[in-house]
Amino acid sequence: MLTIKQITENTEAVLRGLEKKHFKNAKETIDQVIALNNKRRSTQNELDKNLAEVNSLSRTIGQLMKEGKKEEAETARARVAELKEGNKELDAAMTQAATDMQNVLYTIPNIPYDSVPEGVGAEDNVVEKMGGMETELPKDALPHWELAKKYDLIDFDLGVKITGAGFPVYKGKGAQLQRALINFFLDEARKSGYTEIMPPTVVNAASGYGTGQLPDKEGQMYHCEVDDLYLIPTAEVPVTNIYRDVILEEKQLPIMNCAYTQCFRREAGSYGKDVRGLNRLHEFSKVELVRIDKPEHSKQSHQEMLDHVEGLLQKLELPYRILRLCGGDMSFTAALCFDFEVYSEAQKRWLEVSSVSNFDTYQANRLKCRYRNAEKKTELCHTLNGSALALPRIVAALLENNQTPEGIRIPKALVPYCGFDMID
Repeated sequence: MLTIKQITENTEAVLRGLEKKHFKNAKETIDQVIALNNKRRSTQNELDKNLAEVNSLSRTIGQLMKEGKKEEAETARARVAELKEGNKELDAAMTQAATDMQNVLYTIPNIPYDSVPEGVGAEDNVVEKMGGMETELPKDALPHWELAKKYDLIDFDLGVKITGAGFPVYKGKGAQLQRALINFFLDEARKSGYTEIMPPTVVNAASGYGTGQLPDKEGQMYHCEVDDLYLIPTAEVPVTNIYRDVILEEKQLPIMNCAYTQCFRREAGSYGKDVRGLNRLHEFSKVELVRIDKPEHSKQSHQEMLDHVEGLLQKLELPYRILRLCGGDMSFTAALCFDFEVYSEAQKRWLEVSSVSNFDTYQANRLKCRYRNAEKKTELCHTLNGSALALPRIVAALLENNQTPEGIRIPKALVPYCGFDMID
């Protein structure tokens, strides 16, 4: 969430940033925030003035009674009663203005960094780097959903029977491959200094608001209405919320956590060829990296996270590319985001497998996640997160890009985790 200081002291810069993100009605929304803040401040000033008068009169009443000036004391008492009644209304008005302002602030996305390219959608993203080796497949190469059926790895129809579309059932070596990837990703994260967390996969609304999924992505989240809890769309939500309403010491930073969880997304409005097989699921496995850092170090943290994800793709021997996302294609909460995509040779298309984002102070302000600096002053932290990695499209690319006439080859780095080097 943007701070009032950001908005009031750098209004034009904020408006330019919102324009880069193609946020509709930016001027009207910012004007509304400023008006509500002015109302809150003026009401607070009036309340403070009245409270000071109440305190002064209260001291005077005792002195007047001692001096035998009962009539003047009663007049003062009447004035105190009048002020207190008015203060109730002022306090209610101030609270309402603050609540209304907070609700409007929740609807405003983060401001992108200057390094974010201009653009409306995916076609305007900038390719920063390409890596990995091109794959040569047999002429009769199959897409992963057909390979999954051929080798009895994943049963999509059974998932439909049990739950519905987008909830596949992994079987045999397909299930083993999933587990192998999870353990591989967690081990690699641990080697890089991350502490593993095993969080809940349901969160309360406060957690959703803390990391920015609410109210922006409410329609994409599975909501357990009776308990008012949400199934998580990513481990970012529970892991980052560990630090909600927490003041950290500077020496604790950067905090580096990782977590494997199941993730749940309604993917409302998704249809067509892009949802075939594992391309777009409602439930999927993912290992997430989360960092909490001080502002001057977050750029380095972001780069270290990018290097980590790239290293995973290199070890999996997959062709990949790194995209710097344009303003119009970035998430609601991100100030800077890079996507990693792997190439699916059988489908002839790029598949997103990770987004690595720096949120600056946006989430920290919502979370009230702060640290105490060397001068003992509290400042907002920076938060960062990234997938390392999301499994479905990684599995899709591994199956498709490694198919041979003899079966599906397992990358060398995964063999110790799988216990086999070929799916046949």
